[in-house]
Amino acid sequence: MGLVSIGEFARLSRLSPKALRLYDELGLLPPTRVDPDSGYRFYEPGQLAQARLVLSLRQIGVPLARIKPILGLEPSDAADRVAEFWAEIESDHADRKELASRLVDRLNGKRQTMYQVKTRAIPERSLLCLKRHVDGYSGVWALGKEYIALVKERPLPAIDGRAGAAFLIYHGEVNDDSDGPVEWCRPIPTDQAAELAAGFPELSLRSEPAHEEAFVPLGAVEVSATQWPLISDTLFAWAGEQHRQPSDLGVRITYLAEPPRTADSRPDLDFAVPLG
Repeated sequence: MGLVSIGEFARLSRLSPKALRLYDELGLLPPTRVDPDSGYRFYEPGQLAQARLVLSLRQIGVPLARIKPILGLEPSDAADRVAEFWAEIESDHADRKELASRLVDRLNGKRQTMYQVKTRAIPERSLLCLKRHVDGYSGVWALGKEYIALVKERPLPAIDGRAGAAFLIYHGEVNDDSDGPVEWCRPIPTDQAAELAAGFPELSLRSEPAHEEAFVPLGAVEVSATQWPLISDTLFAWAGEQHRQPSDLGVRITYLAEPPRTADSRPDLDFAVPLG
């Protein structure tokens, strides 16, 4: 069988012409030939295996951005990637189940204590920040990578302790309906702030007032994005019980990277809510 039209290939693959055009634009399933005059797409029957793989991956919920790397792998390696993805899904489901359970208990007037809450004083400090509206948690991490690349390229003076650690502020929720904004920040010495900021035109310099924070210490662990609402919920519930009002400075995650730093090092994490 020779080349087939996009309509026929759609019938054979069970992918709609709309999906095939999208996968072509993303480089997942480009046609073998595109007519230079009409723009019609033509496919080889041999592409059906890849088309069905894309379809199967989408059926189990693999995001489009994660499909392309899988398509270039040997079958055994691709199988490992799919297994890793599904393990993430199961972990995410468990976290959402816990969040739903806490919500049910809260609506029923019950209280659950999952995390230890402490308080600390944060001094007034100068910050170099990168703030942006983002699409989903992938956008949060993309902004973080951009920020980290900037400060690695031009190292900044270190300030000891939590007050000097880099942190991420959620000024608003990040989900399918809300785009934040979020802000990555790095404290810098106030007496050098203007000079240091001049070397980072991509970042904004601002001051943050002294304040008290309620925080949940987590240690050097990996926390999934689905767990974040559970921790934030704990902090806000604690603030309510203590008759303390959270400020408008935003929920934040602090990343304290203690030396010696290696390729396997993980930052010490905590979630915090500034108090008014």
